[in-house]
Amino acid sequence: MPAYHSSFNESSPQLIANMALLPVNTNFKGPAPKGDGGLDIVEESIQFFKANVFFKNYEIRGPADRVLMYLTLYVTECLKKLQKCKTKNEGMKEMNVLGLSSFALPGESGFPLNALYSKPANRGESDQMRNYLIQMRQEVGARLVERVFVDDKPSKWWMCFVKRKFMEKSLSAPGQ
Repeated sequence: MPAYHSSFNESSPQLIANMALLPVNTNFKGPAPKGDGGLDIVEESIQFFKANVFFKNYEIRGPADRVLMYLTLYVTECLKKLQKCKTKNEGMKEMNVLGLSSFALPGESGFPLNALYSKPANRGESDQMRNYLIQMRQEVGARLVERVFVDDKPSKWWMCFVKRKFMEKSLSAPGQ
């Protein structure tokens, strides 16, 4: 069975380095264009997560797949944090902290997929990419909490994916 790829690869979005700047249905501030209320890359990454997380290799078919890959890795990080939360409110607080915490960009030493992403060309592009990823991280965290917490308890059908690693990579440093 092949991995799921983003349906946004067919569009020709604006690029930041070699990542697509895609519309998102969100209330969080950032450089992403406003979505039309339909399927967006955040929803796609959450829907495809359970299938894609099993793959050790992933063929990139377009710039939207790079966003999908990053968000899949980020969902894994979110699940690690949500595993320790007992209520939906705790989970929301944890996702807010994680979404705004510092992280490595492509080209920096701590970024796990430097071979697949190009480094931002200048400081302005770097700032735009950071703001875009912060916006995406916040939206993924908010939507994931709604899916993971059923009856104010974490769903075992999501928590069973905590130990899985997409492409054997992790956004967090070893031991975190």
